Amino acid sequence: MKILLLGSGGREHALAWRLAQSPRCERLFIAPGNAGTAQLGTNVALDPNDFEALKKLVVEENIAMLVVGPEEPLVRGIYDFFQQDEALKQVKVIGPSKLGAKLEGSKAFAKQFMLERDIPTAEYAEFTKDSLEEGLLYLASHPLPIVLKADGLAAGKGVLICQSTAEAQEAFRDMLGGKFGEASQKVIVEAFLEGIEFSVFVATDGKNYQILPVAKDYKRIGEGDSGLNTGGMGAVSPVPFVDEKMMQKVANWIISPTLTGLNEIGAAYKGFIFLGLINVDGSPYVIEYNCRLGDPETEVVIPRLENDLVEFFLAIDAMELGKYELKINPQAAATVVLVSGGYPGDYEKGKPISGLEGISDSLVFHAGTKKEAEAVKTNGGRVLAITSYGKDIAEAVQTSLKNAENIQFEGKYYRRDIGFDV
Repeated sequence: MKILLLGSGGREHALAWRLAQSPRCERLFIAPGNAGTAQLGTNVALDPNDFEALKKLVVEENIAMLVVGPEEPLVRGIYDFFQQDEALKQVKVIGPSKLGAKLEGSKAFAKQFMLERDIPTAEYAEFTKDSLEEGLLYLASHPLPIVLKADGLAAGKGVLICQSTAEAQEAFRDMLGGKFGEASQKVIVEAFLEGIEFSVFVATDGKNYQILPVAKDYKRIGEGDSGLNTGGMGAVSPVPFVDEKMMQKVANWIISPTLTGLNEIGAAYKGFIFLGLINVDGSPYVIEYNCRLGDPETEVVIPRLENDLVEFFLAIDAMELGKYELKINPQAAATVVLVSGGYPGDYEKGKPISGLEGISDSLVFHAGTKKEAEAVKTNGGRVLAITSYGKDIAEAVQTSLKNAENIQFEGKYYRRDIGFDV
């Protein structure tokens, strides 16, 4: 079976690594991929949002399965595009319909969806330019801190936690004034929830579901969870404070009503639902939905999933996930992300990377890399994700940190405290 995987980050390298191990994978294409995925399949210089160009490749190469890594093609409706095209509708697409992906594509849609189904989430209100003054008054009486969210996709930058009313009002004006373009034409004002966050990944065929290994990521650039938000500086799995009792609540209060709700609104969904959750005094609340796997959590979740990934995706497509048995590696896994100097602000690309060939006791997933002649160079803010196994999280983190030292590029930075709070 020929497979096309969309995306270019660490998540896609981890998926490519597992897909390429399957005897069912005859040939793997990655669009556009990175220097790491090039070692596992054929990188194709195509934009994941250029559906017509993807169609041409799929038809020419007789590709049978499409695995969508990033959110934007899903929110733009790539599943529907394939379903509605005679030449493409036989292709097995792993990812939700445009309506299903709206859970991530619109924060307002997701909040209303949860409200109607009593799914636990923070109290909120939504505002547009037309209700700017009303919003400013609302912020003036809102308890601190205040969470502001751009309604649409904002490349992971659309969530702000404001510590003062003045800061919140200024940010609110900026957002509705176009700070995040179309994404912030509508702004969600949300109550701040105090607790510890964790990530739950649900694979669903639209009817049945399986819960993948639970993970926790670390978003702040600085140690001790300080500084600016990033796309993710590391992740660990499993999460010690997430026990069977908590997962029962997640299943009953969140997963089941979410899937029931998707069916009620007629949203086809064959893929992943990422639940960004927070444990508030022993109860799980939804911070956000994503319509795909998270990054860098994928880099610890996929290594702990021992199943043949192609077989797993075929079970999703055939709506036979209920009969499928997950095989989970009992070891812990920890990922440490190496980033470019200056990230998440301005940073330079094109820095040569050395030391990759000397790593044997960790998995190195490429995120922002490219190959030039024989050299691998930096090509993004998050450059590499180093994942290691261990008898516990501490041991896994130590192995990843040891190898983080061995890999070199100018301006390299990483957090040395991943897993510090678990």
